[in-house]
Amino acid sequence: MARKRPTFDDIPTTTRSCDSPGCSASGEYRAPRAPDDLGSHRWFCLDHVREYNRTWNYFTGWKPEQIEAYRHAANTWHRPTWRVGVGPDGKRRAAFGPDGLRDDFGVFEGADPLGAATGHTAPAKMQAPVARAFTELNLGPKASAQEIKVRYKALVKQFHPDLNGGSKDAEERFKTINEAYSCLVAHGYA
Repeated sequence: MARKRPTFDDIPTTTRSCDSPGCSASGEYRAPRAPDDLGSHRWFCLDHVREYNRTWNYFTGWKPEQIEAYRHAANTWHRPTWRVGVGPDGKRRAAFGPDGLRDDFGVFEGADPLGAATGHTAPAKMQAPVARAFTELNLGPKASAQEIKVRYKALVKQFHPDLNGGSKDAEERFKTINEAYSCLVAHGYA
């Protein structure tokens, strides 16, 4: 037997009356009962919910310093926070370096902001795309910018599709060589 798909006609409708005294209109709009009980609601008609919302104040009975503390905690969604590199107990974490920052991938280790302009040397830990680019060009990580350019030109001449009769393998190798060289240029190695 096939199951019948529910329609709007199948949904039971219950009409609530407005919670405002003396009002017989249907209560279609909900409003919280109290600041300390936001899960339970009162139901009002449109006119009375507007009136209720104008007079309702979450901070009724709070002192100004309590309100300010609440507003400050709202910046972090009322979750505990602590400084970078320090745990909730206030002690520095061993996994963090002397400046309080983690550098698991060696991004900042031995970094030279001027790159190739100062005759860079490769950092001890190299980013994965850069390492793959050096491997693709059959070069070591300490290759100079001139060595990179010479190797790139030689490989481009060797694997250019026009010189290899339109070979798909040569074309794919040509693409990977270009991507590798572009990566090294983008990272300041060539």
